[in-house]
Amino acid sequence: MTTLKSRLQGDLTAAIKKRDELRSATLRMTLTAITKEEVAGKSARELSDDEVQTVITREAKKRREAAEAFAGGGRSEQAARERAEGEVLADYLPKQLSDEELDALVGEAVAEAQAGGAEGPRAMGAVMKIVNPKVSGQAEGGRVAAAVKKRLAAG
Repeated sequence: MTTLKSRLQGDLTAAIKKRDELRSATLRMTLTAITKEEVAGKSARELSDDEVQTVITREAKKRREAAEAFAGGGRSEQAARERAEGEVLADYLPKQLSDEELDALVGEAVAEAQAGGAEGPRAMGAVMKIVNPKVSGQAEGGRVAAAVKKRLAAG
C-alpha cells in the first residue's frame, strides 16, 4: 500500500474515533474514489502516490465546483459543507503556487518556447508542455492556462 493511501486510512480511523463526521465522510469518499480507480480497467492494480494524489486533486476540484454550484443556487449550507470537505482534502495536497510564483514559471516557459521558435498565440501548446511538468499538482490547469494566455497576449 502506498504511503499516502495508508495515511488517508490512518486519518480515517482517527476521525472515526474522534467522531469527526465531516472528516471521516470526506476521507471515506476519497478512499472509495481511489479504490474505484484501482479496479478500473482490465485488471486491478495498486496506485502509486502520484496517482493517489491525482485522485485527491480531482476530488478536491469536484468539491470546489459543487460549492460554486450550490452557492449559485442559493444553497449556502451545502456550499459551506463542500468547501469544508475541500479544506480537508487540501491537507493531503501539495501547497499551491502563489500567483507570483506561477507567473515566474510561466515567464521562464514562454522565454524557453520562444527560444525554440514558438511565436504568438500558437505558442500556447509549446509553453503548456514546458510549464505543466514544473507545476504538476501545485496549480490547476485552468489557472496555468490563464497565466500562459495572459503572458502570451502581453507579448
